[in-house]
Amino acid sequence: MDLRKYVTLDATDMANLLLRKEITPKELVSLSFEQLEKVNPKLNAVIHDRKEKVLQEAEQLEAGDATFSGVPFLLKNISQRLKGEPITSGSRLLRSNFAKENSYLVDKLQQSGFLFLGHTNTPEFGLKNISEPVLYGPSRNPWNLDHSPGGSSGGAAAAIAAGVVPMAGASDGGGSIRIPASFSGLFGLKPTRGRTPVGPGAGRQWQGASIDFALSRSVRDSAALLDRLQIIQPEAAFQTPLFPGSYVEAMKEPFAKPLRIAFTTQSPVGTPVSEDAKEAVRQVVAWLESEGHSVEEKENGVDGIQLMRNYYLMNSGEMASLVNDLEAAFGRELTADDMEIESWLLSVAGKSVSAAEFSASLASWDIAAAQMAELHRDYDLYITPATAYTAPKVGELTHTEAKQEELREQVQKLDKNGQQELIYDMFLPSLTYTPFTQLANLTGQPAISLPVHLSEQGLPLGVQVMATKGEENRLLQLAYQLEQTSLWVDVMQNPMLKEVFVTGQTPRI
Repeated sequence: MDLRKYVTLDATDMANLLLRKEITPKELVSLSFEQLEKVNPKLNAVIHDRKEKVLQEAEQLEAGDATFSGVPFLLKNISQRLKGEPITSGSRLLRSNFAKENSYLVDKLQQSGFLFLGHTNTPEFGLKNISEPVLYGPSRNPWNLDHSPGGSSGGAAAAIAAGVVPMAGASDGGGSIRIPASFSGLFGLKPTRGRTPVGPGAGRQWQGASIDFALSRSVRDSAALLDRLQIIQPEAAFQTPLFPGSYVEAMKEPFAKPLRIAFTTQSPVGTPVSEDAKEAVRQVVAWLESEGHSVEEKENGVDGIQLMRNYYLMNSGEMASLVNDLEAAFGRELTADDMEIESWLLSVAGKSVSAAEFSASLASWDIAAAQMAELHRDYDLYITPATAYTAPKVGELTHTEAKQEELREQVQKLDKNGQQELIYDMFLPSLTYTPFTQLANLTGQPAISLPVHLSEQGLPLGVQVMATKGEENRLLQLAYQLEQTSLWVDVMQNPMLKEVFVTGQTPRI
């Protein structure tokens, strides 16, 4: 196999080739590194590789019955720990940090047969919707190198979209799977809260807002991975009943009856929404109606602005707690020079948040969950743009040094309410790009981003679909059907892959 064919394959293709012994794991890994070495100097998607180790692991791999045995995979440089490898969370403070053990998610990925090439770029502590950490520098989008692939799983998205790997580890605490999927022309599924492994050492991430999974270039890959990763962990804070059956088989089933679907193109926080985002939703709505489904424009009733304020309050408390842990580990007080402006402001504000306020902010999530549960009594699915705009330019959402200094001075002078207002204003430019995704994190619902639109500038933009808790199967059914249509954006259209191979839709193996 040559590189031109390699970059057209999804993980299921690769697994089938390996099963039939038409290629070896070492040959696949070698091809993945060939593409990585070609594109990573431009993309800065992978910040650490383990080339010699994984080539040796590939050579020694014995044939097994694991779904993805021998398929190359990249992990995200936050929470997805691989024993003995660096895990820095994009932070200068942790530049010398090495994993002492695997995360449970990584254990499950290993059991699924993946071979780990290394770790992908992510913003500091996963706090932003772009991937431009000071420690490693910005990742860039294969569709246009002047633009970001998104965040926080931006390095993962860039690597997949550029053909380095067919899937990569990702996590989603406010849209960090669906945002880079939208910006990079990929399929992004955020599973139901409690669906995939957490820990060890933690029973929840961001109070249940964040969940680990992956980004992919095909629906069937995400379905197959969910079959492998779904779990009930007795030690975890949240569990969801196991799906009885196979997601791969379920996604192929036609809907038993026409769906009832609600949609909106209005930002939940009152910010502008681009015509590209609106048109993407309109196209999906028109297709759904042509398929016989009932579609109605409707607001969800959730106070989006207040929900975001409570989301940032949670972020503040979480960062203050993390800083306390880091200070204990380092044996000194941390300062503004130790971390990026977003991390610092959140940690400062978090020290002023009372236990009662933190508890009340979490209670608001449950109110939103109840409102969405009420909506889903009448509607099977809820559709919005995945992002309000196509990808921002690299550096556009990173504050200047002068602005950062101004924010550091301001936060010290404000009371706790003023600090929370400052944080909202600090994130508002970013939130304007991505106001739709946080809701599913706080309610715990599954949600997907579907690559269904290209702007006149050649940048992708996704449509988000949410379902009630536990119904990833319904989302995968819809995605699989839509993947067969002309609306689906083929990642092979991006310029970086066209350099390798120019083709139409590649037949699946």
